[in-house]
Amino acid sequence: MNSRAKPVNPPVRKAPVAAPAKSASAAAGADGGSDADAPVRARTNNHFRKNRNPLAPADAKRQGDISQLAFLTMGGRDAAVEFLNSENAALGGRPLALATASAEGFEQVAAAIRAIASGTETS
Repeated sequence: MNSRAKPVNPPVRKAPVAAPAKSASAAAGADGGSDADAPVRARTNNHFRKNRNPLAPADAKRQGDISQLAFLTMGGRDAAVEFLNSENAALGGRPLALATASAEGFEQVAAAIRAIASGTETS
């Protein structure tokens, strides 16, 4: 081992420290209290994931399949994303949501994608 090389230690994360308690007279100051008086809590990203339910495996497969079909036949990512995420009057909703919801919706959206790719789309 090189004598000049220093071992690399990972950074140490310190837990947030709550502010010291203030006396009742100081807490009822002229400003009426502020956010600085509140105890500090550690930040987490768990609140983003609380109420999310993953797609059922069949729904996820249809979503992936229709996305792949659109990417490959519509000339790239941007055109496919725009088509799949925008309302389509002929289909009666967002193509991605329709294709994910049922096998019949998947077939309708797949037919629309193929029609657009072949140039026989009817609006």
